[in-house]
Amino acid sequence: MTAPLRRWLAPAAAVITAFAIFAGPVPAMAEPSRPSGHEDGDSKLLNEVIETTNRGYVQAKAKLEKSKKRQLQLDLEVRRAQTELDELAPQVGQIAAQSYRSGRIGAMAMLLDSGQPDSFVKRAQALDELNMVNARKLAEVQAVKDKAAKAKLELDAEVGEQQKQTAIMAKQKREAEKSLALVGGQGLTGGLVAAESPVARMGPGRDSDGNWRPMSCTENDPTTSGCITPRTLHMYKEVKRAGFDRFVGCYRPGGPWEHPKGRACDWSLQNRGFAPWHNNDTRMYGNNLTAFLVRNADRLGVYYVIWNRQIWFPANGWSSYSGPSNHTDHVHVSLL
Repeated sequence: MTAPLRRWLAPAAAVITAFAIFAGPVPAMAEPSRPSGHEDGDSKLLNEVIETTNRGYVQAKAKLEKSKKRQLQLDLEVRRAQTELDELAPQVGQIAAQSYRSGRIGAMAMLLDSGQPDSFVKRAQALDELNMVNARKLAEVQAVKDKAAKAKLELDAEVGEQQKQTAIMAKQKREAEKSLALVGGQGLTGGLVAAESPVARMGPGRDSDGNWRPMSCTENDPTTSGCITPRTLHMYKEVKRAGFDRFVGCYRPGGPWEHPKGRACDWSLQNRGFAPWHNNDTRMYGNNLTAFLVRNADRLGVYYVIWNRQIWFPANGWSSYSGPSNHTDHVHVSLL
């Protein structure tokens, strides 16, 4: 038997600090935050998800700001065109109205103050040309206004959609950061933790109000010759089903806490015995196992989890832990 194994089998108060903080059980409250597996080779790490969502948010925000500037420019174009129309319309309207009342010749004759034919022709041409020029200008300005107004209308819809997308990206960013905080944050995990965990099946002994009834040590422990509760056995099977198949020990005699009551397991990072994490593989194994337990706390009846010098309770989340073991070589889970 190895020294680490003997150390695990010896009676130990592995959670003295935890129980100095909490004198009794606290109800599991966390919902599982992700729906699928974690070690299939295609699963993203949370730090990758956070980086991707942050990049997406920044890009969406920049695109929105650019569209807003264009939206303002088009609004100014519409306003300028309307000002020109307002200035031209009375002048063209006056000429058109006078022509309608007195006829074209009469309108031109009104401008004559000389009986010379040349003067008549020149003034008639001037009136005719002014009318045509202003009418054409009016049509051109109206076309510019209509085009700008149509473009602005389309851009308004685009800006509205971009605002929705920016809000979605901001929400995804917050959720990714919240998900990382749930499983211990950057300090505990180094970001080396799966963005998703499998959803565990509901454990036995939970009533319709969400309370977990007490259970006795009635089941054979698959890891030792001792006993565990039906709820612990269910948790053991679910962790295995999720793909965590390295060494584990549950029942241990002696001591006042959960191991001798069949309500706790220590999940090693190694295939045999216990040794502290020393590379990304062992650290990620511990991180992902911890994430699975925390994300499924309310489905498994988790009391608390200890990993890598940190302890997690459903009621108050993560806090620093120091005790007989710093838990850098295994993930400890106790059940209600």
